[in-house]
Amino acid sequence: MPTLLLNLRNVPEDEADEVRSLLEGHDIDYYETKPSLWGVSGGGLWLPDDRQAAVAKAHLASYQAQRGERMRRERAEAIAQGRAPSAWSAFREDPLRALATVLGILLMLGLATLPFLFFTRG
Repeated sequence: MPTLLLNLRNVPEDEADEVRSLLEGHDIDYYETKPSLWGVSGGGLWLPDDRQAAVAKAHLASYQAQRGERMRRERAEAIAQGRAPSAWSAFREDPLRALATVLGILLMLGLATLPFLFFTRG
């Protein structure tokens, strides 16, 4: 019975490539399903053989722990060097989008509080 090893929804392409290389490097058979046209499925990496699932999951857990540590270290370096993305950098890159986002948030807050402002004075 096939086993889903990795759901590819919101997985960066470089991480998916590294996982594919990891599986191929350990001679683990897998196949890939692509995301659906309507976005219902994000695609995935599947193992056709249950007997390889435990080994593949162990290798994947080790890889993800190493990747997580590497990403945290890179993030800390980016923050220390002032290269990390921030709200201010997002505003500078696309001020119209940032302003529209703030206005949208304010609109939603206003709509959410209107019933309490007008209908609780009974």
